[in-house]
Amino acid sequence: MTSLLWKRFVWFCLCLTLSTPPAWSAGGVAIPGYAPAPGVERSYRVQKATETDMSFWFDKPGASAMTVRGAFRQRMTVLSRDEDGMRVRWSLSADLPDGIAGLADSYQMNLLYRNSLTAYGTAALELETDLNGNPRDLSGVDQIVAHMWEVAANGPGGVPAAGASAARQSGVYDIIAKLEANPLQIVAALVPEAQLLATGQSYQDETMDIGPASTTSRDEDYGGVSVPVTSTWTLKSTDATARTATLSLSEEADAAAFSQSQQPAIANLMTGFAERAKSLTADQLASVKRASTSRSVELVVSLNDGSTLEASEIVTVEAGGTTLRTYTHILREDMPASLPLPAVLTAKDMQTPDLHIEPLPSAKAGPGILDELSIPPAPPKTSQTVAPDNDGPKAIAPVSLEVKSAKVVSAPTSFGSELDIMLTPESAAKFQDFTQAAVGEITQVLINDKVVIEPRILTPITGGHIVISEPDSKLLQDMAEQLTFPEGKILVRLRP
Repeated sequence: MTSLLWKRFVWFCLCLTLSTPPAWSAGGVAIPGYAPAPGVERSYRVQKATETDMSFWFDKPGASAMTVRGAFRQRMTVLSRDEDGMRVRWSLSADLPDGIAGLADSYQMNLLYRNSLTAYGTAALELETDLNGNPRDLSGVDQIVAHMWEVAANGPGGVPAAGASAARQSGVYDIIAKLEANPLQIVAALVPEAQLLATGQSYQDETMDIGPASTTSRDEDYGGVSVPVTSTWTLKSTDATARTATLSLSEEADAAAFSQSQQPAIANLMTGFAERAKSLTADQLASVKRASTSRSVELVVSLNDGSTLEASEIVTVEAGGTTLRTYTHILREDMPASLPLPAVLTAKDMQTPDLHIEPLPSAKAGPGILDELSIPPAPPKTSQTVAPDNDGPKAIAPVSLEVKSAKVVSAPTSFGSELDIMLTPESAAKFQDFTQAAVGEITQVLINDKVVIEPRILTPITGGHIVISEPDSKLLQDMAEQLTFPEGKILVRLRP
């Protein structure tokens, strides 16, 4: 596959998102609520792989099917826990764990992940989670985003970049701005294991019967299309000696609705194969425009503290004449493995794409900028000003904004939803002027006098878009409804 077509396919894959399962249903076997011991570091072996099949588009066998694999050892510590949630620290590494067989170049995910850690400027994340362990906020976002802006402007390792303007034009700056608006995308990029482990954990005691399936349905928003998703939970077995329960979860999206949601991404993919697309028959074209997604998860949960000890997940997406299948296996190191490993995770010979992964130079070694997380933040400024004029410093006045539309959409990660607010043209201009004057400052966005986010402005914001991320989609829906009323208002100001 050429580099351009590979990039197109990677972009296409990023348009497909996963969903989060509901709580377990009632039954007969008692499974305790998640109650991890604070201050205890847990190490996890993580193995991942992605398989792609694009034989529909390629005549050459070597280009039609590819596999990328990774093996990691990540560490997690629950720093604190109260009735509202937990503070969790993940220590991250791109190094291959001891005992992993095979050449390093057969684990291309590790090379890519090493560059990700360099680009984000950290090898540790501190998260705020709910009581299930689902990430809902990230500490140190300002440091991470500032580092990424510096890398984009000056090049990795502080080396001046001749292509900074090209980076802006290619959309790199827009990507960073989106990460700042939704920090959970950083979590999804660096420690997606947190979400998978949380899948098997409940904030309260649950009971289930062995054998019978419990099925629920919900709607997920995929790019403005409401897609019904069916989830089926089953308690498969318990082990009295090991004090564990093994559960399975299967999820499947409604094929017709999901196909509708993926048409823009499919159309973009087809542009990369324009000549081939011209020769498609009516049946082939109909097949290309169909899409489906399913998820299969097995979880081993402790009957002592409700924590997920082992997880195995397979996600399959078929769309645009391609099949993408991802595999993830997580095992806590102090526990024996009980779930079978997919063959792709242990295979000695694989067909891998030639990604030509070069390491990014790094100006810093060790955990990086998030080492400063334990240092209390400096108190907010008592006054915030723009550059002085003849009359001396002047405050940046708050701006009241009018909303053109406000709707709740799925976040680009599996961690929740976003409130996408589009301002009127007049308010978009006012917002741009405000953000231009407030570059470098921490601001507040208020809806009906309630602070909902506090972003730092690192570059003027054009386009009139405000994005608010929150795992609780109902809370976002309430905000959206408030903004539809005539008395609904949104205010942006410097943080007092």
